[in-house]
Amino acid sequence: MADAQALDEVVGFTSDLIRIDTTNRGGGDCRERPAAEYAAERLAGAGLEPVLLERTPGRTNVVARIEGTDPSAEALLVHGHLDVVPARAEDWSVHPFSGEVRDGVVWGRGAIDMKNMDAMILAVVRAWARQGLRPRRDVVIAFTADEEASAEDGAGFLADRHAELFEGCTEGVSESGAYTFHDGTGRQIYPIAAGERGTAWLRLSARGRAGHGSRVNGENAVTRLAAAIARIGAHKWPVRLTPTVRAALTELAALYGIEADLRDVDALVDKLGPAARLVEATLRNSANPTMFEAGYKVNVIPGEAVAHVDGRYLPGGEEEFRATLDELTGPDVDWEFLHREVALQSPVGSPAFAAMRAAVEEFAPEGHVVPFCMPGGTDAKQFSRLGITGYGFSPLKLPEGFDYNALFHGVDERVPVEALHFGVRVLDRFLRSA
Repeated sequence: MADAQALDEVVGFTSDLIRIDTTNRGGGDCRERPAAEYAAERLAGAGLEPVLLERTPGRTNVVARIEGTDPSAEALLVHGHLDVVPARAEDWSVHPFSGEVRDGVVWGRGAIDMKNMDAMILAVVRAWARQGLRPRRDVVIAFTADEEASAEDGAGFLADRHAELFEGCTEGVSESGAYTFHDGTGRQIYPIAAGERGTAWLRLSARGRAGHGSRVNGENAVTRLAAAIARIGAHKWPVRLTPTVRAALTELAALYGIEADLRDVDALVDKLGPAARLVEATLRNSANPTMFEAGYKVNVIPGEAVAHVDGRYLPGGEEEFRATLDELTGPDVDWEFLHREVALQSPVGSPAFAAMRAAVEEFAPEGHVVPFCMPGGTDAKQFSRLGITGYGFSPLKLPEGFDYNALFHGVDERVPVEALHFGVRVLDRFLRSA
């Protein structure tokens, strides 16, 4: 059980990990090894035998296994990434890699995404060691590199090259779930992720006839690509309800005492008020233009123009996504995947989900647990290659006015000390009962 030392350690570990700059700028520009060594030392201090693994020097992952009391039980994976997105110090109220603890809050890049969860895992495991406790199931712990880019040096590498370390794992938990969502009316909602949209980062290109900017040109590559980008940006994708989103809508409607009329989902979502934010991004596929590159001089029509699009598709929605992009781009624009990852769908009626719900409700009896689908993605995508069903479960009890989602990749990222204490208690309860 989470003791007083665990509550102290989770704060210290979060602060220490933030101080270790593991900025992932993409293209391989990151070094997670110091953070991996930090985590491995603390796992070893709990009597475990962590293994450090690298595909690329400096891009280090850590894996350890805790034997459960029931050898016949399927194993559970608990994973968190060690890298963080960039942060500009001049934009922040405190230095983003200070790990400063001020007024009951830990500040710095990774405080929410997701060194807080890494610290919770370490604190729980060490508390078990002090008290001689073991979980029912084997628990495999993985701290990964490269989640904030392609995951090729992290979870992808582990799944492809070291599958034996995850033998017996059927379910996994990681970031982005079981946090307090305040709806503005006094209700506290705790969404637990049971699905993720797929990732489809695209490169679009148009070719045309290069020429002088003063001449009539009906084969202008910039015009062709701009027209396609405008069509993509304006496209209204149809509603496609997945089982997780259907369950979320049903439970939210019951919470607010309104009819769960799934024949007009947009009207139903409008009635949910601020809670609509939990579902609105996962009702449909999406495609957002993000970059445009063309030309080198104002009076020269270039022969090629290139753009990038961040696409996301629902479980079961990839075929429709591809067909729609073919239609929207038209005959003059080609598109290809720069990066593609699967969509995930996890059962909300599973014993694991019930155990997560019970753990949250024990320490937040005033809260309302609901399932939801993540609009983005996590390392669960890579671990799904091993047949591991993933959930988003990194519990935090947050005060009203604390915008959890805005702090992901945002300025002044921070986490309350009390939220970390809650997280340790809930994570401990879940891992021992799952």
